[in-house]
Amino acid sequence: MGEIISIHSFRGGTGKSNLTANVATQIAMQGKRVAIVDTDIQSPGIHVLFGFDETMLNVALNDYLWGKIPIEAAAHSIREKVGNQPDRAFLKELDMWLIPSSIRTGEIARVLREGYDVGLLNEGFHTLLDKLQLDYLFIDTHPGLNEETLLSIAISNALVIILRPDQQDFQGTAVTVDVARKLEVPRLWLVVNKALTRYDFQKVKADIQAIYNVPVAGVLPLSEDVASNASGNIFSALHPDHPWSQTVQEIVANIIET
Repeated sequence: MGEIISIHSFRGGTGKSNLTANVATQIAMQGKRVAIVDTDIQSPGIHVLFGFDETMLNVALNDYLWGKIPIEAAAHSIREKVGNQPDRAFLKELDMWLIPSSIRTGEIARVLREGYDVGLLNEGFHTLLDKLQLDYLFIDTHPGLNEETLLSIAISNALVIILRPDQQDFQGTAVTVDVARKLEVPRLWLVVNKALTRYDFQKVKADIQAIYNVPVAGVLPLSEDVASNASGNIFSALHPDHPWSQTVQEIVANIIET
């Protein structure tokens, strides 16, 4: 059975979806079978990084949660759907799937209005591991701590928490780390994102590890090159020698090694 890895941040704007897409792609490029579930149902977005638009997302996680389809029917083969796009040829040979949340306004409104049975997520995640014979299932969580996020964390084999070098992120991350420990998540990492290039990254890493007593898998620089990508593609696959991409590979090495 494969592993469930949740990638989370206490606040929005940390680059969580971008990192999830890049880490998952790098692992798939090593020959692993990988799927990503976008559980940020209120504000989905990871599909954009893979070149999906609304016309391609005829089914979504929402349809499973409302009892319309089995969850594996919402798994879109990334190579089949977008691998033929000229700038995404690197996806052609990868065993990757995306289970998106709906980007239709009416369906997002329905979630906000009616909610859903979050208990179905647990069942759905394990069904995906089995049906798709996955090595890794990545969960792109909703920022903050709510019922579905707590469930995702509780059933994960590993949790990656992203924070920026910012006082509000520091406080929120402390809460998340405490929750993860109480839920007895087997493996826990921190990733510092958007660190100013003038910082001493080794000192940042050491300081953050000392504050939380949690290993730091990597410190990602604040990069104009990544910002210019504007979530338009998988940056680390297009620019593997870039310092940002090399740190992503370092993060992947931690996940794979442990």
